[in-house]
Amino acid sequence: MTGYASAHSGGSAAPASAESSRESQAGVGVEIRSVNSRFLDLTFKLPDDLRATEPALRELLGARLKRGKVEVRAWIEGRSDTVPRTPSALDLQKLVGLQDNVRAWLPTASPLSVAEVLQLTSRQQSNPGDLNETFVTLAQTALDGLVDAREREGKRLAAMLLDRLSQLRRLAKDAQPLIPQLVAQQRQRFIDRWNEALGAGASATAPGSTITSEMAQDRALTEATAFAIRIDVAEELTRLDSHLTEIERLLKKGAEIGKRLDFLIQELHREANTLGSKSSNLELTRISVDMKVLIEQMREQVQNIE
Repeated sequence: MTGYASAHSGGSAAPASAESSRESQAGVGVEIRSVNSRFLDLTFKLPDDLRATEPALRELLGARLKRGKVEVRAWIEGRSDTVPRTPSALDLQKLVGLQDNVRAWLPTASPLSVAEVLQLTSRQQSNPGDLNETFVTLAQTALDGLVDAREREGKRLAAMLLDRLSQLRRLAKDAQPLIPQLVAQQRQRFIDRWNEALGAGASATAPGSTITSEMAQDRALTEATAFAIRIDVAEELTRLDSHLTEIERLLKKGAEIGKRLDFLIQELHREANTLGSKSSNLELTRISVDMKVLIEQMREQVQNIE
């Protein structure tokens, strides 16, 4: 199922005249996108400072989502790398001490550049623990929004599926009276053919022949009965109606029904195929084809329902 949600904790920059707060307070943004997929596929695009939250995010998403290709993208906002803060004397003293220790062992090491000093002192201002905690909280908020969006789409899908169920029921109702009509037509056709055969062969029949019109009619009825058994689809229509009823019940019940719907759609397709294989006229063939078209439309959507 598709869906989108986002949340952010925007950083607030202090007035530019306050030298001590020229750096902005770091904020976090997150967005979660979901597209259709039969299985749960999680992808994370996180900045380095938030990589440690991935296991918690996987657990969080896995507890709420069962299907879908889900992408989580995060960013740190309100923290400008182009306007770094002014390092304090204590920060510079620490860096000089560290540099002296390193160069005592590695005399050929290059000294720190101004850019490297500014980068190192700016990193010291962030608190990864607080940032990660804030991000996980925001991810929970965004996930709530995503679940709500998916639920709204689920209701639209359920309405579409219920409409397809109604169309399938109408087709099944149209197919029911066709079988008795076909059997009656075929029985009359057998009788007419036997009578024609008897009439054509009357002059050639040897005297004393025991073949009578009653025997021919009995034979025609036997052939018609065998034909009726071959084309009888009452059992298929009964099972199809049962599957439709169960799908309708699941859609109204809700909860996690995706895998059960998958199975029922397969069974619907099986019954529609059997109906087509037993078809003996164009109208029944058309009904079978129309059923399979509707079932295929349902299959494409059911694979995305949790």
